[in-house]
Amino acid sequence: METNRKRWDESVAPHFRSRDYDVAGFRKGRLSLHKLETEQLGPVLDKSLLHVQCHFGMDTLSWARLGARVTGLDYSPEAIDTARRLAAETGLASRAKFVESNVYDAPRRLRGKFDIVYTGKGALCWLPDLRSWGKIVSRFLKPGGRFYLLESHPFGDLYEDDLPEWRQKYAYFRDRPIRDEYDESYATEGTKLRNKVSYGWLHPVSDVLGSLIDAGLAVEELREFPFTYWKMLPKMRLGRDGWWHLPKDEGRVPLMWSVLARRE
Repeated sequence: METNRKRWDESVAPHFRSRDYDVAGFRKGRLSLHKLETEQLGPVLDKSLLHVQCHFGMDTLSWARLGARVTGLDYSPEAIDTARRLAAETGLASRAKFVESNVYDAPRRLRGKFDIVYTGKGALCWLPDLRSWGKIVSRFLKPGGRFYLLESHPFGDLYEDDLPEWRQKYAYFRDRPIRDEYDESYATEGTKLRNKVSYGWLHPVSDVLGSLIDAGLAVEELREFPFTYWKMLPKMRLGRDGWWHLPKDEGRVPLMWSVLARRE
């Protein structure tokens, strides 16, 4: 996790400048959330919302624009500093708080409970221990509070991402992290990173759901999708709907999934 944190620290500045994040559009009022997220979670006006693993806070602040009182949590000090600046620039600082902490230390760094805990879009793969994560999600939810996740489907992550044809590279059930070494990230657009190494974990859907259920949450909705929010494989094409699709193999495998749960 420390190796990953250093890479995320270095990634903040090029991500902030990148076309993928479109901070300029966000400053003008664009939401970084997908319509699917806002529809599935529903109205957040005057709700308290905790965004776990918030990066530099665009999604967090998007929920604030929709009326929530938000707290963003991330272990990268560079990301938290940038999130605070962005909140001030966009006039959202009065509705937003940002806390520097990794997920597992959150109970020592943050007090209170929330109506909503949100996380998603590339977050779970950076966590080695889902059982503890589920307990922390539950810890910060009020009774009756809701948890929402939109995430890459682990099945889609099993395959080679640099070949013209599908080829399975990883096992679905895996007890070791995957070590990668790249000098760019998904949104650095040519900026070379010094911190090339990262570690990621593939979590089966059953492990994610099990950790939430064991922590006292009731799963209310589970959905799988044949498209995703990022260009996972080279042959993907961006559709008019704003999602990345596999033109030839549409529907062959799940590429994204979501879960809505409630603390009992």
